[in-house]
Amino acid sequence: MRDPRAVELANSRLVPLSGANADFDPLLRAIGNASYVLIGEASHGTHEFYSIRAEITKRLIQERAFVAVAVEADWPDAHRLDRYVRGRSRDSSPRLALGDFERFPRWMWRNRDVENFIDWLRRYNDSRSNSAPEVGFFGLDLYSMNTSRAEVIQYLDRVDPEAARRARERYACFDHFGEDEQAYGMAAGFGVSESCENEVVQQLTDLRRRACEYMHRDGLVAEDDFFSAEQNARLVRNAEEYYRSMFRGRVSTWNLRDRHMAETLHALAGWLERRFGFSRIVVWEHNSHLGDARATEMGRRGEYNVGQLARERYPSQVFNIGFTTYTGTVTAASDWGADSETKRVRPALPGSWEELFHQAASPRFLLNFRDDRTLSAEFAGERRERAIGVIYRPESERISHYFSARMPEQFDAVIHLDTTHAVEPLDAASEVFEDMVPETFPSGV
Repeated sequence: MRDPRAVELANSRLVPLSGANADFDPLLRAIGNASYVLIGEASHGTHEFYSIRAEITKRLIQERAFVAVAVEADWPDAHRLDRYVRGRSRDSSPRLALGDFERFPRWMWRNRDVENFIDWLRRYNDSRSNSAPEVGFFGLDLYSMNTSRAEVIQYLDRVDPEAARRARERYACFDHFGEDEQAYGMAAGFGVSESCENEVVQQLTDLRRRACEYMHRDGLVAEDDFFSAEQNARLVRNAEEYYRSMFRGRVSTWNLRDRHMAETLHALAGWLERRFGFSRIVVWEHNSHLGDARATEMGRRGEYNVGQLARERYPSQVFNIGFTTYTGTVTAASDWGADSETKRVRPALPGSWEELFHQAASPRFLLNFRDDRTLSAEFAGERRERAIGVIYRPESERISHYFSARMPEQFDAVIHLDTTHAVEPLDAASEVFEDMVPETFPSGV
């Protein structure tokens, strides 16, 4: 579907990306003094989204003193990486430090691009000047209820054995469901079993009540350890509510998850403020979490997301960047829990943002919406936007992988890469180009 006027305007405003480091100079000027830079991705399995996001992040760390990378991953899994990049673990390599990412989808973080970035971040921290703050790596998500329970108890075993005993008693409420969080959610959600809500709230409250005692034992190390334990205890509380709400509907669980991620981002910002006197954080998540939900059909359904909540909490301090692609390959699964495959990404649908950008003069470019009122006004209407998560079903993608969005309101800037390639998992090689049975359920973002 040709749109000559929109294409002409895009051509007059786009910044071509040639692969040079200087390509992102205009983007850094647009970011300015923002303290929260949210960098999305249009899929969880595209090499270029990961690699370009990493390059932008490196410049923010080196040139703007950003001190944290917060990602769409669970707190305890990312905490092992954080300890590695700050030189506080026994892991001898980034690949070993990625070892706690065992749940589906492993390739989302256990891939070559993340390994390379973690290696760079460790070397940066090791070589930085004494006056430069070290940079951490943190998880925002809430799926690790069982692992986080264990982390809370392990922490209390070290600092307060009697409190550890109480924590075991409270968390034993989950024990007869084993490792199956969804079985707990179904039983508690439908009233078949008593919920553990009171127990997880009591545990978080108890931990916070002893914060001063625990934090001031061994200086910064004690503060770090307590902060991590507190985030795990809060994760258990929020995950309990999330799994209990799973069978009520998508809007409820989506909002609980993104509210938790936004709360964790806020808690991390406060911890960094106390530690360094300032807080500058890069966030890596899917476009659907970081683009402002109010500019999409998600908002009309009553859903909010991290991008919206961050803009509301930190007005003028947030700059968010989206990615789009027209075609190529992607690492994804056919069903939840299935093996990864290298799948062909179909050419974008007519009338979509991706199809509009495909018509532009450059195959790789940046558009800055925030500083260009003419561009934002011309592109103010809704178009379809593609979202591929960990599941990709190309035969049904019109239903399962597209939503409507007003992109200039959704993002401050967008990076379009016309042809992209599948991310390389660190684990067993994926199958190549499997045909799909048509399905209608979503993308798994």
